[in-house]
Amino acid sequence: MSNSRGALLVVSSPSGAGKTTLCQRLRSEFPRLGYSVSYTTRKPRTGERDGVDYHFVDKSTFAEMVARDEFAEYALVHGNNYGTTTKTVNDALNNGRDLLFDIDFQGGRQLKQKFADDMVLIFVLPPSLDELARRLRGRATDAREVIERRLRVAREELRHYDEYDYVIVNDDLERAYDGMRAIYLATLHRCDRQRRAAQAVLSGQRVLAIDTGGV
Repeated sequence: MSNSRGALLVVSSPSGAGKTTLCQRLRSEFPRLGYSVSYTTRKPRTGERDGVDYHFVDKSTFAEMVARDEFAEYALVHGNNYGTTTKTVNDALNNGRDLLFDIDFQGGRQLKQKFADDMVLIFVLPPSLDELARRLRGRATDAREVIERRLRVAREELRHYDEYDYVIVNDDLERAYDGMRAIYLATLHRCDRQRRAAQAVLSGQRVLAIDTGGV
């Protein structure tokens, strides 16, 4: 049994700002940080695996899950549905496991309505819209009209940065990662998360320091 309740680390940004790269690096350094595998109706990209990157389902299956109120959050993004089940979130929190969410502001807002006390929200900004456009075009994975649509959506998404606890400008990957890493380490040591450990010490027990590398 964990000494603390789990936490939800929500990371959002416009497509191309670098949040996925930052999230992958954080998970690589901290194996204890689980990843929330979302359900989506979009088709898998090259190299993506079902159940690892996403749970890929068709639109009718997704609609049935919405009707059964199975999602803690869900949204329509770039024409495709994405969602996280309530069971996934509750299982993690109740078992003291931290979960990382790579989701848009709509999903972050819904989670905050239900799990505000368990969340830390981070918004990743690109250094400029011109740089964001350059990164999207440099991917060479999306058609021109898709890229233009993503840029239009990005302007709207950027307006929601102030709904988040922290903002990281990803102008330099190392500097941006240092910021995200510091936020997560601070989250691990929050007073409300270590209340069980403090109570154990007060009762005469010996407790171990947080193992940031363990599961």
